[in-house]
Amino acid sequence: MNILMKSSNKNITTFEDHLVKRYGQIGTEKRTEFEAKAKAYVIGELLKEERLEANLTQEQLADKIGAKKSYISRVENGKTDVQLSTLYKLFEFGLGKRINIIIE
Repeated sequence: MNILMKSSNKNITTFEDHLVKRYGQIGTEKRTEFEAKAKAYVIGELLKEERLEANLTQEQLADKIGAKKSYISRVENGKTDVQLSTLYKLFEFGLGKRINIIIE
């Protein structure tokens, strides 16, 4: 049995459309706050993934960079802002990875 279905693109929305509807246009306070939290989450996930790949506990990584285990936990859970200097310490000194930053 062969059924052909017609698709109408009128009801398709993009991810950006959803973001605008929920958080507003780029540059608005609500949107900026959402994007900052989303990026903190991504950084935390990357840190956790790299730490596990290096077979380090949160405590071991914290000891390598002179921080507390609770700080590593907060970063991995996207619950704290990370200074650029600390980000470098975490990845480059703590995990032996290189960081490249792109500003668009």
